[in-house]
Amino acid sequence: MKVNPQQLRDDGYIILREVIPPDELDDVRASFEVLVERQKEIWAQEGNPSAWETGAQPRLGHFENLIDEETANAVETWMHDNTLGVARQLLSVPEQTGIAGMMLMCSPQRDHGPANWHRDVHPIDMAPMASLQADFLENGPKYLQWNIPLYDDDVLWVVPGSHRRLNTEAENRQLLENPRLPLPGGIPVELKGGDGVVYSNYILHWGSNYSTKLRRTIHGGHTIFPYYPDLNFTQFLSPAARQMFEDWTWDSDRMQDLTEAALRAILKKDADAYCEAVEALQPGAGEKGKMVLAIYLSKAAYHIHILKSPDLDKLPPEVRRRASSPHSISINWGPQFADRFSKAEADLLWQRFEVLDAKLQAAEDLFVPGFQSGPMRYFFEEEPSNFEVDDFIASW
Repeated sequence: MKVNPQQLRDDGYIILREVIPPDELDDVRASFEVLVERQKEIWAQEGNPSAWETGAQPRLGHFENLIDEETANAVETWMHDNTLGVARQLLSVPEQTGIAGMMLMCSPQRDHGPANWHRDVHPIDMAPMASLQADFLENGPKYLQWNIPLYDDDVLWVVPGSHRRLNTEAENRQLLENPRLPLPGGIPVELKGGDGVVYSNYILHWGSNYSTKLRRTIHGGHTIFPYYPDLNFTQFLSPAARQMFEDWTWDSDRMQDLTEAALRAILKKDADAYCEAVEALQPGAGEKGKMVLAIYLSKAAYHIHILKSPDLDKLPPEVRRRASSPHSISINWGPQFADRFSKAEADLLWQRFEVLDAKLQAAEDLFVPGFQSGPMRYFFEEEPSNFEVDDFIASW
């Protein structure tokens, strides 16, 4: 399936028909129903049946943990030419393209109505919106999201082109007054069962109506920074699919080694080694892309610093959770990666990032509606002013 990368740059999304071929759709539906029943049983055993009974959008997260021979096609759907092949045409480094999260969104047991408009951006562990958008337009995406409904679905709405710009004043006013109403310019993404939409996570989008109408929509993405902590599920896949995951794991190990190389170059104040590692992390990235990588590395350094803290147990639960949860999209590789550094190295590394981190923050809490974060000091939208990669290197 061929796509036009310029369409993604212009609109922020591409609708694709029959992503799941019609002759395969019933089998894929059947497999996902098996997975739903398995997850419901797990929730019941955990004493958490409300996850299914009362949630606005019951979700199977990382459903690969439920896979066996009977349901292997649920994973292999992500590896089809119509999904993986499309992502390789759109991502900034096609040869590094891997799967980033495999989920299923389901209809609730009672009507919940609309959710909030939002961008899938977290300023505390990503980068300001303007920096992310500049990188996207300069280099193409590092990560892409998908919705692939197994039954007809028009729940998702988007504001075309909003991935390329900041919120307008009118959008901010409405999002503050009521984030659950249609935004000006917003349109429904109307999909038949088996169709798909691939989109930038920066775009303003909306779950318009979580009703009891049957919904089984595959959700997840593709990334240039894959990460798979457990490959046990691949034993049930075809040999070709299993080999692909093994190749991605090798890529992930290489990405982690390059992340470490970049951070150790900063410890040594070795600008040449730093630039070499960053170029290898995202070959061909321009200055905007390299600035986003510098910000992502600052977040990685912060998480390593937190995980090495002797007072880790006393820190707020949300701080501990973020540090302990791998987020390969922004090259936070989790606790096992932090173990590569001593506490002294972690402390010194964080000192090297103090100037950049300060440039990313205001003197008091900020808030911009439409993001997946509450008030904080990190800038939601503005890039660091008069501060480029060379300035970051000089700050060491």
